[in-house]
Order: sequence, then structure tokens, then C-alpha cells
Amino acid sequence: MVPRRGDRTLPVSGTARHDLPEVDEFTRPYWDAAADGRLLLRRCADCGRAHHYPREFCPFCWAGEDRVAWEQASGRATLYTWSVIHRNDLPPFGTRVPYTAAVVDLAEGPRMMTEVVDCEAADLSIGMPLTVTFREAADGVRVAVFRPEPPR
Repeated sequence: MVPRRGDRTLPVSGTARHDLPEVDEFTRPYWDAAADGRLLLRRCADCGRAHHYPREFCPFCWAGEDRVAWEQASGRATLYTWSVIHRNDLPPFGTRVPYTAAVVDLAEGPRMMTEVVDCEAADLSIGMPLTVTFREAADGVRVAVFRPEPPR
């Protein structure tokens, strides 16, 4: 189960983790789906547009919460841009350097900040097809990251 709002897993050193979500009742479906290996988006019934990060209203037409619903994303994306991070002093990111921070265009339309894994930076290219995978950040907490789509 995903931690409740404000719960942060602390390593033995007692240092706060900066990679864990603050889950509340609204975002719980998103984090529960991620824990099951599924990426969710929100889609507006009024204008038909999907958005990410999850919000209780439509950021395009301002439709209220009763008009915006969760839907499962395909998990497909294309690489919009990226940067290789060589230094990050916030725990636990410093233990992961270098890593590739990225922005991807989801097949459903929204852009998403994420990380590209399983790919050397020299092999990245704008527009390359990616697919979602999930990294375990803490017990029961999984975060969506992307890797190159396998050749068909």
C-alpha cells in the first residue's frame, strides 16, 4: 500500500527522502495504480483532453472534478528533451548519478517529466519511442520511468 500524505520513508541515517510522493486522497488512485505497474492520466469529459500531472479539474477548459476522470494510459511516449544529471545533492539522487532526467510526450497527448533508464545518453534522440516501466522507490511505492521501446 502507498504511504499516506506526509509519510516519507527514512533511510537508517534519518535523512529525508526527496524522491517519494506525498500521497493524499485525490492522488491515491494514481499511486496505487503505479504500485501495480499501471500509468494513469486524467481526461476531461467536456473538452476530451488528457492531462498529467493529476489535477482535480481540467487545466484546459476548467471543468470541475465531476467532469474529469482517471484513465489508464497506453504507456507509450516519445522523447521530447533530456538532460544528463551528474550531480544532485538531494538524497537519494546523489547515489544515482549520472541519470537522465527527461520530458516525454505521452501517446495520449500530455507531456510528463520523468527519467529515461536502460539507455546510454549517446543513444538518445528527440522523438525516439519509449515505453513506461516502474522503479521501486520504497516499499510499495513505484515511480513511472521510461525506457526505449523494444524493436518490433
